Amino acid sequence: MRAPGLLFLCVANSARSQMAEGLARDRFGEAVHVMSAGSEPSRVNPLAIRALAEIGVDITHHRSKSVEEIDPAAVDLVVTLCAEEVCPVFLGKARRLHWPLPDPGVAEGTGEERLQRFREVRDEILRRLGGLFPEIKPQGRAS
Repeated sequence: MRAPGLLFLCVANSARSQMAEGLARDRFGEAVHVMSAGSEPSRVNPLAIRALAEIGVDITHHRSKSVEEIDPAAVDLVVTLCAEEVCPVFLGKARRLHWPLPDPGVAEGTGEERLQRFREVRDEILRRLGGLFPEIKPQGRAS
């Protein structure tokens, strides 16, 4: 039996969905096949990398991916993370959840203020991950 497929989806696949992918991989390990993508992929935001590194999760190897790279047959659950913008559509029979989280990548202010927005989104994603697969025991450091 294959692990359930979990896809985090937003527009640029640079901040929220990348953090969600890293946090979910840390939490679920091999028990869940975790992916992320966007409708207009760009690059992984350095502040997303930094916010996760603070809690021991390494996403330096991640790359921004297009939703077109994702096999719909491998996805059982899609979590969209868009708030202000229009979320991409994912075709397939997967169950869908929507977590409208603000895009920390557009935050203004000092470097520390901007990083704080990433921390807030990171912490909210962590909080919500606990309800996705309650039958799977948390495995990672950030759990």
